Amino acid sequence: MSPVQKYAIGAGVAVVLSWLILPGWLTLLIVLGVIAAPVVGYLMLDPSQRERLKRARRRGIGR
Repeated sequence: MSPVQKYAIGAGVAVVLSWLILPGWLTLLIVLGVIAAPVVGYLMLDPSQRERLKRARRRGIGR
């Protein structure tokens, strides 16, 4: 199982659990946080760091 699939499954479990336990508006905030955190982290990288990350993904480092 790839790391991306693990993250997606973890995010799905977090959303389902929060949907069952917490009020609707708080669940929405959690969903936005789960989506926004990796996006903001990626956008904070320098262009050279982004390119390095793309190369590492293509080579399959971490599998």
